[in-house]
Amino acid sequence: MVTDLTNQAAAPPAAIQIANLSFAYHAKPALRDITLDLPTHQITALIGTSGSGKSTLLRCCNRINERIAGAHITAGSIHIHGIDINRPDIDLQELRRRVGMVFQKYNPFPKSIFENVVFSLRLSGVRKRSELDEAAERALHAAALWGEVKDRLDTSALGLSGGQQQRLCIARAIASQPDILLMDEPCAALDPIATLKIEELLHQLKQQFTIIIATHNMAQATRCADHTAFLYLGKLIEFAPTIQLFNTPHHPQTLAYVTGSFG
Repeated sequence: MVTDLTNQAAAPPAAIQIANLSFAYHAKPALRDITLDLPTHQITALIGTSGSGKSTLLRCCNRINERIAGAHITAGSIHIHGIDINRPDIDLQELRRRVGMVFQKYNPFPKSIFENVVFSLRLSGVRKRSELDEAAERALHAAALWGEVKDRLDTSALGLSGGQQQRLCIARAIASQPDILLMDEPCAALDPIATLKIEELLHQLKQQFTIIIATHNMAQATRCADHTAFLYLGKLIEFAPTIQLFNTPHHPQTLAYVTGSFG
């Protein structure tokens, strides 16, 4: 029997519960005993230096790390809406439909704008044009892109600007109506104006999705995130409401990082 991730009757208050999680690439530890509850319909930022484990932790939440040879959880668990996502009966395609992901480098497919948005729906077997049209319009509206592309849905997505391409990738990720949206440095390749549009978009999207964003940009975390987790060398140093973590951190290492003493 395949576990149904949409069954949330006994869902805990946290969308994602991470307990004593350790993860390694071959024999090299990348995450060390992380315990973290990520709240529903809020934005949580993961901050830390390069190599701190931000992206690894993010990718553990939809098991994309398993595509890397030798990558494996060595201890602990991740529950999404109360369901252990590492159970052997989990349907990975369903998991990745419910937990969408947007990557650092915008990566539209060499297809039309429309076909980019509905890609996951076609994979899941949706063929009815009216359903695809409705899903595409809904997702493009949600990604604040509909007004800019509605008259050229059949043109190549590669003709869009960088910021538009990243918003298209967000539309593609949310077209299948996931519960959770993972974002790995989504603005790193964008100019300040495009970055601002993405950040404004995040505030709208959290009404529909739980958002986890890995970012090297602390100013972005303060602007966008409700909660922030600071990681260092694969360990969770501190997790708190964003204002508290940046203004009155409890851990000296957090204080040193957010004040620029290292990083």
